[in-house]
Amino acid sequence: MTFGNGAGEHMSVHTAIRSRRDVRAEFDGTCIDDAMLHRILDAAHHAPSVGNTQPWDFVVVQSPDTLAAFAKHVADERVAFADSLPADRRATFDPIRIEGIESSRTGVVVTYDPERGGTHILGRATVDDTGLFSAVLAIQNLWLAAVSERIGVGWVSFYQEQFLTELLDIPSPVRPIAWLCVGPVTEFQEVPDLERFGWRNRRPLSDAVHHERFRQQ
Repeated sequence: MTFGNGAGEHMSVHTAIRSRRDVRAEFDGTCIDDAMLHRILDAAHHAPSVGNTQPWDFVVVQSPDTLAAFAKHVADERVAFADSLPADRRATFDPIRIEGIESSRTGVVVTYDPERGGTHILGRATVDDTGLFSAVLAIQNLWLAAVSERIGVGWVSFYQEQFLTELLDIPSPVRPIAWLCVGPVTEFQEVPDLERFGWRNRRPLSDAVHHERFRQQ
C-alpha cells in the first residue's frame, strides 16, 4: 500500500483510518527515530480523557534483552492458544504471524492508572470504565498518527498481564493494557492479515448500524 509521492504530503484522517493495519511481518528492522517517536507519543497524549484525568503512561522499550524476554513469553502464549484450537481453526491460525516484537525494535507499552484524578472524577461516577476507555483512545491516537508518518504499529495481546507488570516494574494499581510494536515498515498490507488468512472478515456497516432500538441479527 503506497501513500502519495513524497515527504511533505499530508494524509487525511479518513485515509489514515482506512490505511491502518495491525503490522506483524512488515517491519523493516530499523529503529524509529526519536523525533518521530516523540510526535507519535504527543498525538497519543492529546487524546480526550474522562474528567481530563489523562490516565495513561507510555513505557518505551528498546533494550534488546527486554524485547527478547517478552518475545519468548509471547511465543509460549501463542503455542498455548494454538493448542487450544480445534483442528480447522488451528490450520487457519498457524500461518498468521502474531508479533513483531524484536523486528520492530521498539515497544510502547500503554498503561492505565485507575487512581489518577482522585476519587471524584467528573464523568466516571456512573461508568467506571470510561477511565479505561480514555487510555484506549490514546492508543487509537497513537496508531493513526503513526500511520500518517508511514510507521507501522502492531498490538500484541498474547501475554499474561502479571508477566508484563513484573518485566517492566509497573506499580500497583497501574495496569499495562497494550504492548504496541512501533517501527518503520516495508509496506502496509492492502488487506488486513486476519482477512487475508481467512480468520474473520469485516462486517458490513449496515449490520452494525441500528436505528432507535437495538435489533437482533
